[in-house]
Amino acid sequence: MDKERQIIHMDQDAFFVSVELRKNPNLIGKPIIVGGSSDRGVVTSCSYEARKFGVHAAMPGRMAKQLCPQAIFVRGNMDDYSKASHEITEIISQRVPLFEKASIDEHFIDMTGMDRFFGCMKFASELRQTILKEMHLPISFGLSINKTVSKIVTNECKPNGEREIPYPEVRPFLNPLSVQKIPGIGDSTYRKLSEMGVRKIKTLAEIPQELMFKILGQHGLSLLQKANGIDLSPVVPYRERKSIGTQTTFENDSMDINKMRAILTGMVTNLTFDLRSQQKLTACITVTIRYSNFETVTQQTRIPYTALDSFLIDKAHDLFNKLYTKRMLLRLIGVKLSHLVSGFEQIGLYHTSEEEYSLYQAMDKVRNHYGVESVVKACIVKPPQKDENNKVIKYNPRKKKVKAEGENEEDGARKKSRIRTFINSDIGSTTKLDG
Repeated sequence: MDKERQIIHMDQDAFFVSVELRKNPNLIGKPIIVGGSSDRGVVTSCSYEARKFGVHAAMPGRMAKQLCPQAIFVRGNMDDYSKASHEITEIISQRVPLFEKASIDEHFIDMTGMDRFFGCMKFASELRQTILKEMHLPISFGLSINKTVSKIVTNECKPNGEREIPYPEVRPFLNPLSVQKIPGIGDSTYRKLSEMGVRKIKTLAEIPQELMFKILGQHGLSLLQKANGIDLSPVVPYRERKSIGTQTTFENDSMDINKMRAILTGMVTNLTFDLRSQQKLTACITVTIRYSNFETVTQQTRIPYTALDSFLIDKAHDLFNKLYTKRMLLRLIGVKLSHLVSGFEQIGLYHTSEEEYSLYQAMDKVRNHYGVESVVKACIVKPPQKDENNKVIKYNPRKKKVKAEGENEEDGARKKSRIRTFINSDIGSTTKLDG
């Protein structure tokens, strides 16, 4: 463990609520809830006045209303939150040597070695005051020897606080805290630890490695290190990814509209999966088509920040309908998602039901385990073969398929993959675009 590291964790206090209070100061001091206004909505963020009644993020809006009937529900605006996040990031980037944007409202800053020029605590305090003055948004920070400890320190001194925990004070600071304070311990892990009688970090830190590995595997060893104040993960330099996209050139030019829409659906589905895997949201979608005479046309539109398949698929289809105005064959089609920011989909903020978001999480879990093509939209799968009586021909594994003349196993596998991905699309080449 490097005792000399100086890591700052800066986190906005109730970020979405703070932005709403800045827009409407009349709400200051009142229990405010962002999101969750519909019956099936979910709380995105809430003020500290609302938290006193037991309201917290990710809680169903109906339950929040029962706990705090006097709460004021605000629909929220992701564009405003993203704009404020970018402005805060810009302030930090102009003043620090190395930083990582961990989410839309938090940053890690590595100030190791800078003590020889000025005190890191003094610098962090001045930076916080600069953000407060220029942005008029409350922010807290913790300074310690690694990312885990500094994040815990920040959470302990919120709201609107600042604190430093040097190396000699790390264990005395951590020991009396609940194990739930450690990042990475959710409800399921906490229940397992509670059943063992482990509720304080001090108790967790004293458990033998063999026992932790037996109970929680590699994750248990990681938690054991964090309980002992050990975290070797570096501050990753922040480089904002501008866009992500893909395009397909067909082997045979086509004007099959249904096929084009199916291909667009498959492209958007794969891109949104990539977005959610990287904890990104997009605010702009672009569709490109190229006619057989090589004329290329593009159409784009700005959208609320999202990473949901259904919303982006509809937008892609709308753009394609506006683009395809000539009765000509197409040779290329492409989709690009841009204006990316770090963050998670805000459940209920744009009438996204909890069930829909849970469905996406379940599909992503299957894809991560079995591959990206393990779950696809029905419209992009080739329809099953039918006989002369229009009945579906059932697959018989005992019946060997006769290979076409000149076709080898590799060709068959490639065709199968294409059919699985796009509906009979005759793809010539697919290119992923990364900005």
